[in-house]
Amino acid sequence: MELSNRTVGEFLEHWATTTPDREYLIYSDRDLRFTYKQFNQRVDNMAKGLMAIGVRRGSHIGIWATNVPDWLTFFYASAKLGAVLVTVNTNYKQHELEYLVEDSDIETLCITEGVFDGNYVDMVNTMLPELKTSQRGHLQSNRFPKLKNIVYIGQEKYRGMFNTAELLLLGQNIDDDELNEIKRSVNCHDVVNMQYTSGTTGFPKGVMLTHHNIVNNGYFTGEHMAFTSEDKLCVPVPLFHCFGVVLATMNVLTHGCTQVMVERFDPLVVLASVQKERCTALYGVPTMFIAILDHPMFEMFDVTSLRTGIMAGSLCPVELMRRVTDKLHITHITSVYGLTESSPGMTQTTVNDSFEIRCTTVGRSYPFTEVKVVDPETGKECPPGVQGEICCRGYLLMKGYYKNPQATAEVIDKDGFLHSGDLGIVDENGYYRITGRIKDMIIRGGENIYPREIEEFLYHLEGIKDVQVAGIPSEKYGEEVGAFIILHEGVSMDEEYVREFCRGKIARHKIPKYVFFVDSFPMTGSGKIQKFKLKDVGLKLLEKRGD
Repeated sequence: MELSNRTVGEFLEHWATTTPDREYLIYSDRDLRFTYKQFNQRVDNMAKGLMAIGVRRGSHIGIWATNVPDWLTFFYASAKLGAVLVTVNTNYKQHELEYLVEDSDIETLCITEGVFDGNYVDMVNTMLPELKTSQRGHLQSNRFPKLKNIVYIGQEKYRGMFNTAELLLLGQNIDDDELNEIKRSVNCHDVVNMQYTSGTTGFPKGVMLTHHNIVNNGYFTGEHMAFTSEDKLCVPVPLFHCFGVVLATMNVLTHGCTQVMVERFDPLVVLASVQKERCTALYGVPTMFIAILDHPMFEMFDVTSLRTGIMAGSLCPVELMRRVTDKLHITHITSVYGLTESSPGMTQTTVNDSFEIRCTTVGRSYPFTEVKVVDPETGKECPPGVQGEICCRGYLLMKGYYKNPQATAEVIDKDGFLHSGDLGIVDENGYYRITGRIKDMIIRGGENIYPREIEEFLYHLEGIKDVQVAGIPSEKYGEEVGAFIILHEGVSMDEEYVREFCRGKIARHKIPKYVFFVDSFPMTGSGKIQKFKLKDVGLKLLEKRGD
């Protein structure tokens, strides 16, 4: 076994040549199907279209869309050009979008209409008032000087924007030789994807991932599940996360099998897709699996073709694992642990592990990966059974945070180990268990939420003297956002007023479910806030008010 040096584009072309008629991408709900050969051709046409509007090696292309059919077309097209696809969270609101576009130096932004509580076209027009008077491809924005193109993914036409059909038409003017020359210049150690993840410092940072990072991580993920070219993976998780674009898409790409996509999570569409396509694998976060199992029409579907998959994104309850095994027939469900910064998987259980191990651990380290548990105080490696911080080193480490060497140095130490901020233990057999977190991150239904970001936002609400945000345990989502607020003297406000202030300005999943008005925060002797104690404070306050 050795690491692959193929690029994302080379892998796609390999299968387009060796298994041209195998189905690669299926949207079962609309019977849309692409073989490897057909999809590869569409990708090349799209790549030429992007070249026609000025995209070159190293260009940054943003994509803000749910799992629409051309999401992956843009991903592979930018990969073949040596460009960097910057993924934008579909839940983002105005100020989150503007921050990301500015920080990531996006030159071309590809968007859809939006989601039910956010119109992307309107938000882009708000961000770029110049768009209404700009010729397509000639945007001159004062605030976003790097941004030159907006592409609408679809047939509709909007002022100042290209649409997909126009892009493919423009691509016909580009010679194949010109595209092939660019393809040959792409290296597996080039950055191919940038995903934004927040840190305890509050502002999101762009994680730079290379072809080498994600191709190999996807390959080993599939190996842990004994994937072959005959497998069909149903993917209802969002592509803008590592879970979708690496653990799913790169797993399928490296094994030459079939990806059955769900545009946005709907348990009924998942069940129908699994039955119709005879899917062998299914991915999801715990809340997705619960929604599928609890759907009133669940019994009407034949899901016996399923055998494996991944449940990840937050701690997976044993009882849920058992239901997934018994009722969904996923007898070999696996768990992956990692971070965006580690491409993302650093450990995974395998289909050969016992049910108990797959329920109680996150598996062993991936091949070519060093994982260790270290004492956060001394930095020394902990013996088996002793809790410490999980760290890793190897091919899977990000290239760094975009334009942020200081933040990169804070998480990757001088020996090249990435510090996860998560606490865990390893047993004598090399199996890891996650036991807690050093950092203040909240994981709600698989979404990482960073308290500092919400705190900074809430400070803009007049009347708030101080605010701390912490995770409150939730049966459905694992954790919910709780805001603990100290008001200025003489000020009064209620929970709904705080939530209303957040609506439409920050992503839905970041809006505090619980708001507590308090007089003080739990402190250490030296005056530091003990954030980990806020969870207990919140639970007591909820109990007191009968929630």
